[in-house]
Amino acid sequence: MGVGEDYRGLSYWMSSVEDDLTPRPSLPGDIAVDVAIVGAGYTGLWTAYYLARSDPGLRIAVLEAEIAGYGASGRNGGWCSALFPQPVSALARRHGRAKAVALHRAMQATVDEVGRVAAEEAIDCHFAKGGTVVLARTPVQLARARAEVDEARAFGFGEEDLALLGGDEARERCAATDVLGATYTQHCAAIHPARLVRGLARAVERRGVRIYERTPVTGLHPHRVETNHGTVRATVVVRATEGYTARLPSLRRAIAPVYSLMIATEPLPTSFWAGVGLGARETFSDHRHLIIYGQRTADDRLAFGGRGAPYHFGSTVRPEFDREPRVHAELGRVLRELFPAIGEPPISHSWGGPLGVPRDWCASVLFDRASGLASAGGYVGDGVGTSNLAGRTLADLITGAASELTGLPWVGHRSPRWEPEPLRWLGVNVGLHMMSAADAEEGRTGRASRRAAIFGRLLGG
Repeated sequence: MGVGEDYRGLSYWMSSVEDDLTPRPSLPGDIAVDVAIVGAGYTGLWTAYYLARSDPGLRIAVLEAEIAGYGASGRNGGWCSALFPQPVSALARRHGRAKAVALHRAMQATVDEVGRVAAEEAIDCHFAKGGTVVLARTPVQLARARAEVDEARAFGFGEEDLALLGGDEARERCAATDVLGATYTQHCAAIHPARLVRGLARAVERRGVRIYERTPVTGLHPHRVETNHGTVRATVVVRATEGYTARLPSLRRAIAPVYSLMIATEPLPTSFWAGVGLGARETFSDHRHLIIYGQRTADDRLAFGGRGAPYHFGSTVRPEFDREPRVHAELGRVLRELFPAIGEPPISHSWGGPLGVPRDWCASVLFDRASGLASAGGYVGDGVGTSNLAGRTLADLITGAASELTGLPWVGHRSPRWEPEPLRWLGVNVGLHMMSAADAEEGRTGRASRRAAIFGRLLGG
């Protein structure tokens, strides 16, 4: 984004923050620090925050190509959830039951930790812990909901963690069409994501962290970061680049940038909400394969998003990919289908952006003390809460603090690289098509789609 361009146009969230989005100064030249962090999104800023809290004497610099919150942190659906991209059963197969459960319990606690820090640092991110209701709108979806609850029980998660709701209970929370039941978890808060990331940037600066914006990184090496404004030498270098990772040399196949798109309505009248619910600002979705997600904002809009935008050849990320008229129109259609009372949705904003998808759909936290290189990411769109846990974990690894977090099973996990092109382009886009086709197939046949199950196995789920 060039000088003078409007960062408020990135999303509804960025358009409605109250702070000045004028970029902070760029790196002034060569510097030396203890910790250099590449990326001023949630992962980088949470890492800086917990490092500065644990050791106020550390010299910490955050390098950002645009402005804090430019990426997914300022554009996402605003779910601060306990969702982890790998289900507990898949983690248990790899790491054992106890470690799998420990990671999911840590994710649950993370939701409250984000709320605690927001309150402590006076970050008004509209935090509302109303939980998540995932609707079952067909018999096949209801069977998936029951299976999800059964799996939760098998791993010791009780009704307070995940409940199966009947149709009436589900409609009391979210009165969409054709609701047969739902799953409900308390472990999620609706937030204003841009208010959180921008407030977090101010919080780390108050603790002495330096943030250099409009400073693109051109090379990342042990103990050294190269930019077009100078070189940063550091004992530790943290990569927190998520969907933009492929722009770095040698990392083009590490993370696939897959686009998720969103729309937001104008504020909707009290009469609409009286029929729809979401009175506790529950986040909502349903049990289809091609993901949708939504929330009632603090100013009574519907913010609604979903997958379906194409992956672009060579892991290319460009601003023009943020808007895909076909997908945005489909989001509006699905919104009308869910809530007919909305009529023609009064859309005020449409936007999108890339999220980071590792080859095995498993997020990771990495630190090698010898090289000083650290990283975290691969959240597959569930990064609001996961990034906080990652930041706390990286801080403990870097400072050498004794911690239960450093023993969690995603620490040290290395995902395989994605296939070279054109196989990567074919694989990701075929997968997106298969999920959409699986939903259509289930609607026609009333039976669970085999193609969705096969694709899930291919991705390591």
